[in-house]
Amino acid sequence: MREGWCNDDYWSMCEDQKEAEHLAVLYGLAEYLPGYFIVGLKGWDDFILCDREGRYFSVPTVPLERAKLAPFRFPETALPLESDERFAKKIKWYVKPILFGGDPTAEENRTWLSPDQHVQAVKWWNKVYYDMLAKRGAV
Repeated sequence: MREGWCNDDYWSMCEDQKEAEHLAVLYGLAEYLPGYFIVGLKGWDDFILCDREGRYFSVPTVPLERAKLAPFRFPETALPLESDERFAKKIKWYVKPILFGGDPTAEENRTWLSPDQHVQAVKWWNKVYYDMLAKRGAV
């Protein structure tokens, strides 16, 4: 992954198609959004996805659901990423995601995860979300 700042956003971008497909498998993306793969992470909160037709979308890491997909366009110019060793191989995470009432401004609700921990947190919270929907009969 290439990562760094571009303007006010921190980006983590896949180097190639193989890496993008591998991330989709790690995160279990096909379970929630079949036909998409992960090309990056923008601002720590949103995945950038690509579909089989080459269209780009953003989606929150939680919940991974079709209704939350939004068309996405990369900046017109190349994405020059300014590296920042303070954040290398770290992903900001809300201990209690905003979707579940977590406060994004509360210091005690923020932590830093390794990429492997992020995979586990995204999978766990999406399972919680979909289990909750199933109990309500909404899935």
